[in-house]
Amino acid sequence: MSSTAAPGMGAPMANYAAARRVGDFVFMSGVVAVDPARRLAVASYDDIPEAARAALRPLGYVTGQMSVDVYEAPIVAQSWFVLERIRQLAAEHGGSMADVVKLVQYFRDLRHYAPYNRVRGLFYPGEPPVSTVVEVSRFLPGDALLIEVEATAYLPQGR
Repeated sequence: MSSTAAPGMGAPMANYAAARRVGDFVFMSGVVAVDPARRLAVASYDDIPEAARAALRPLGYVTGQMSVDVYEAPIVAQSWFVLERIRQLAAEHGGSMADVVKLVQYFRDLRHYAPYNRVRGLFYPGEPPVSTVVEVSRFLPGDALLIEVEATAYLPQGR
């Protein structure tokens, strides 16, 4: 995945750390797809950068057909946004997505796992991380959120 960061992906919306280093590990809080500038959930392809949309097109997303995109866009755009934020957090600690070795993925609807998994492949073109998938009833700050992902990176000190 390109290292181009989406501007303004922001800090946590409440009083907690987005990430914390403990020894050789960086633990990242659950990330949801809320645009901090608008304080609204990512809901469409227009809510993510053009570079992201271009990366998603070869996967069969961002078709330009409203009758298709309206159904896929919320989970696909949120998946990209969340994984990009995790990539940014890893980079802030001197790592990359290759260093993010564990993901815990929470879904409001497990049927969203398939499109999420395809998007995740953009961030992990090689070996995928260790993974846990959980279905939950809702997320904070609202019902428009479809996914939350927490991550753990392994970054040996002195690297």
